[in-house]
Amino acid sequence: MKLQLTRPIAFIDLETTGINISNDRIVEIAIVKVLPDGTSQPKRKLINPLMPIPKSSSDIHGITDEMVKDAPSFKQVANELKQFMENCDIGGYNSNRFDIPMLIEEFLRVGIEFSIDGRKLVDVQKVFHMMEQRTLSAAYKFYCQKVLEGAHGAEADASATWEVLEAQVERYPQIGNTVESIVKFTGEDDIVDFARRFIKDNGVEIFNFGKHKGKPVTQVLKEEPQYYDWMMKGDFPMNTKQKLTEILNRTLLKKAEN
Repeated sequence: MKLQLTRPIAFIDLETTGINISNDRIVEIAIVKVLPDGTSQPKRKLINPLMPIPKSSSDIHGITDEMVKDAPSFKQVANELKQFMENCDIGGYNSNRFDIPMLIEEFLRVGIEFSIDGRKLVDVQKVFHMMEQRTLSAAYKFYCQKVLEGAHGAEADASATWEVLEAQVERYPQIGNTVESIVKFTGEDDIVDFARRFIKDNGVEIFNFGKHKGKPVTQVLKEEPQYYDWMMKGDFPMNTKQKLTEILNRTLLKKAEN
C-alpha cells in the first residue's frame, strides 16, 4: 500500500541553536515537497540565526558560526519558504511539538503569518509511538527474543531490565560498555531535578517552564527573589524545591564571598 496524496505534503526538518521555541533560532531548514504524482522537490537552506550557535548545538548538527556567517537571515528567505509550502500539508518527525512551532515562531518574528488552518499535520513520530509498544515487555522481546514471564512483578521486571541493557551493549557499540559511557550517551548525567523544571545549558541551570523559561535560575533569584517563595509554596515536587534551595544557597554563598 502506497501513500495516496490529494495535495502536496511538505516534509520539514530544522536544525537550530537550541530547543527553546521562544529564544532559539533556525540555522538550517530542509523541505522535501512530495506531489500527488509521487515526484518530490527538495529545498535546503543554511540560515544565519543572527546569534551565536552554542557549541552544544554545533556538536549535534555540525553547523558552526563560520558556516552560516554569509548565509541569509530567516527574514531574507521567509517569503520564498512560505511560497514553496503554499497549499501543502506538513509532515515531520516530532514536528508537531518542535519543528512546526519553531517555524511559525520564526515567521511571526519577521511579520509574516504562516497559517496552519486547513493544513493536515502529519507527525511520523506520533505514528511510531502509537504503533510500536514502548513497554519493558516489548523491549525484552525485541532485544532478548524472549517473552517476559511475570511482567509487572518487581523482581521479574528488574531482572529483565538488566538483560535488556546487556543486549543493548552488545547491539550498539557506540554506547560503550560502562555505566559512565551509557549515561553520557543518553545525556542523563545533566539532570538537575527529575521533574525537569530546571535543565542545564552549557553547565548553567536554567528554567524549563513558565515566564522565566530559558533564563538562568541564579539571575531570576537575584532579580525576582519572591519567585523562590512562590515556588516553595507551590505544587512542585520536593526534589525540585530541594534543587532550587541548593541553587539559592550557592548563590548567596558566592555573594557573601564577594
